[in-house]
Amino acid sequence: MNIIIVIPARLNSSRLKRKMLVDIEGEPLIVRTFRQACKARCANQVVVATDSGEIAEVLRASGANVVMTSENASCGTERVAEAARALDGDVYINLQGDEPLIDPANIDRVAEPFLSGEDPDCATLVYPVLPGDFATIDDPHTVKAVTDKDGYALYFSRSPIPYRREGFASTRYYRHLGVYAFRSDVLRKFASMKPSMLEREESLEQLRLLENGFRIRCMKTELDAPGVNTPQDLELVRHLFRTHRDVR
Repeated sequence: MNIIIVIPARLNSSRLKRKMLVDIEGEPLIVRTFRQACKARCANQVVVATDSGEIAEVLRASGANVVMTSENASCGTERVAEAARALDGDVYINLQGDEPLIDPANIDRVAEPFLSGEDPDCATLVYPVLPGDFATIDDPHTVKAVTDKDGYALYFSRSPIPYRREGFASTRYYRHLGVYAFRSDVLRKFASMKPSMLEREESLEQLRLLENGFRIRCMKTELDAPGVNTPQDLELVRHLFRTHRDVR
C-alpha cells in the first residue's frame, strides 16, 4: 500500500503572521514539521503542498518534495486533494504544517486501520480528556469528538459534547487531533463536494464527510504535543525545543 503524507502549508495566517516561516531554534516551522513527518514508518513519501513560492523555496533548500497548488483551497484537505492529482497514493495522510512536535507514532497510528484491512473512508485521532477537565471540554477552540461503540465518529463539535446533564463520572470526553488519513477515492470525493452547512457553522472540515454519509474511524492515542496557532503557542514550542533534547 502506497501511503503518502501531504502537509498543506499556506503563508497567510490570521492569528500568527507568516506562521509557516517563523523561526523555531534555527529552522522554520514548516521545516520542523516536515522533518518530524519523515520519521513516520508508515509512509512511502512526504510531500508539502503550498501556494507560496517563498515556502517552496525554503523547503526545497531543506530537501523537501514540494507540490505547488492554487490559492483557491478553502481548507487544508482541499489543498491535499489538489496535490494528490500529481501523486499516486492509495492513502493520503493530511498533516497540518503547524505541528513541529508531532510524535511520528501518531502519524503511524492514523494509518493503522488501512494497514490492518479495516479500510475506513477516513481515519483520525482522538485524545482522552482528563475527568473533570471542564476548561478543556468547554473551550470552543478545543474540538470534541463523540464516537460509536466501534470507534467511528458520530460528531465533532466546538461545543461540549456529550452535554453534561447528569454529570456521570463514567462519561468519556475526547479531544480531536487534526491528523487525517484518507482513501484516495474518498479524498477526491471530498474535494468535489461543496462545504456543508455543519462544516461552515462549526468551521470543521471533517463535518463535510459526516454530513455526506462517509465514515471516519477515530483512533485513540495517549500521545499529544502542542501545535502552533498563536504567539503564545510559538513561545511554548520554542521553549520545548530549547529545553527538551528528545523533541529534536
